[in-house]
Amino acid sequence: MKRRAFIKKTTVATAGIAGTSYLYGNILSNINANTTINIGVIGTGVRGSGLMSMINGIDHVNVIAGCDVLPFRLNKGLAKANSKPKGYSDYRKLLDNKDIDAVIVATPFNTHSKITIDALDAGKHVFCEKTLAKGYDGIRDLVNKAKHSKNIFQTGHQYHSSRLYTHVVDLIKEGKVGDITAFECQWNRHGNWRRPVPDPKFEKAINWRMYREFSGGLTAELGSHQIDFVNWVLNETPNQVMGIGGVDYWKDGRETYDNVHLIYSYPNGVKANFTYLTSNAKDGYQIKVIGDKGTIIIDMKNAWFYPEGKKKNKVLGDVDGVSGATVQWDKDKGYKIDVEHLDPSKQALLDFKSSITNNKIPESNVVTGAKAAVCVQMGLDAMYKNDIVKWDETLFKKS
Repeated sequence: MKRRAFIKKTTVATAGIAGTSYLYGNILSNINANTTINIGVIGTGVRGSGLMSMINGIDHVNVIAGCDVLPFRLNKGLAKANSKPKGYSDYRKLLDNKDIDAVIVATPFNTHSKITIDALDAGKHVFCEKTLAKGYDGIRDLVNKAKHSKNIFQTGHQYHSSRLYTHVVDLIKEGKVGDITAFECQWNRHGNWRRPVPDPKFEKAINWRMYREFSGGLTAELGSHQIDFVNWVLNETPNQVMGIGGVDYWKDGRETYDNVHLIYSYPNGVKANFTYLTSNAKDGYQIKVIGDKGTIIIDMKNAWFYPEGKKKNKVLGDVDGVSGATVQWDKDKGYKIDVEHLDPSKQALLDFKSSITNNKIPESNVVTGAKAAVCVQMGLDAMYKNDIVKWDETLFKKS
């Protein structure tokens, strides 16, 4: 892929999903930088309650409500906020609360589309956790709703908000790794991903990630972040995917795979490989961007540049983009890329606040979220049907 292809700007997204100018009308918000944004959190499990804790440290953002179908999880989640939020068991009652300006949707994957559409209909700004929506119909319905909404919509791909990742993407587009030939992505863990259940009747409500009815498994919960990154770097969506997986290690009745291996092929010829294991944690989370001038390796907090043809123990003065800065060689990964950045989840929340107060479409929006969600569904179809799945260019035709 040539450098000119990287830096080419376009207002219309590839492969049938229109750009943000098409999807959004005129965003309208009566909230300014000095106004407190009142938040309702729908889904107060581990992720939802974790975001509530982060909001405690953000000025002019206040959690005033939380909702969960499990009373013990709701109470535990509400306790995370320092603002004494009101609890709801029905998200529709929360949406009826006129004091709520925006909602965070952190519910099981299969409920994202319906809840988010209802939230937009209720006039709320929405931060919807990844993956955006389950199934092609759910994705399309949400995109069609968002294009007519005047409210802010942000997809919770937190690494899309990371200033480290933004800097890395800029380096790549400036030609740092040269012509990209491949991506190698993984998020490996050693654990069964199962959570304790106080009563068997709560099994599917708590361990919903194990069941295909509710979940996209490792592909949706982990892979979507890295798929979103590849789409972002290439400014393209894949034309096809093939893959395989299975329940081969944790034979405990789960339906979603405990190991996943996917290869996405992009129109420019780049191949992106994604591996997700639950039986070995070596190297954990990692993305390799491989080009003819070098490789960039990224984890959750750090990045390195490994140039082609360079010898060890060298110093590179400009890899971090700061004139005069120097970075030392790491024999395993290359030159460290030093960038000041916050926890990606906190940065994502700060970006959501900024988008609301400035009437600005987020970088991680319904378009980028929909692209990644379609890729997730393609990957699931490829594995479950043992087939090569191609991108459907008619999926998001203008209505």
